Amino acid sequence: MRGVFSILLLIVSNIFMTFAWYGHLKLQEAKVTTNWPLYAIILLSWGIALAEYCCQVPANRLGFRENGGPFSLMQLKIIQEVITLIIFVLFSQVFFKGETFQWNHLAAFLCLIAAVYFVFMK
Repeated sequence: MRGVFSILLLIVSNIFMTFAWYGHLKLQEAKVTTNWPLYAIILLSWGIALAEYCCQVPANRLGFRENGGPFSLMQLKIIQEVITLIIFVLFSQVFFKGETFQWNHLAAFLCLIAAVYFVFMK
């Protein structure tokens, strides 16, 4: 169960991370933050990133083998990267209609899935 909770927390963490890193671009596009100074955008992103860290840190603690979890450090990192890519692709397709998902993006994604396979090989 620790592994499942770890992965669920990584998913939630990456949703917050994606909004912290790229959400301000959508807010700017929607004319919500157009006139905001950069420091205000940074503070907004940091506030969102705090929620990300509140999920990321427990996810890594729960999932890490040295703390009783099922994953090695490398496995946790690769899992996190694949989750990040999935969340980012969904985010970009939902919120940024001008971004297209092309064949080379799919090829890169498949390479990351292969990385998951290889990192779990004995």
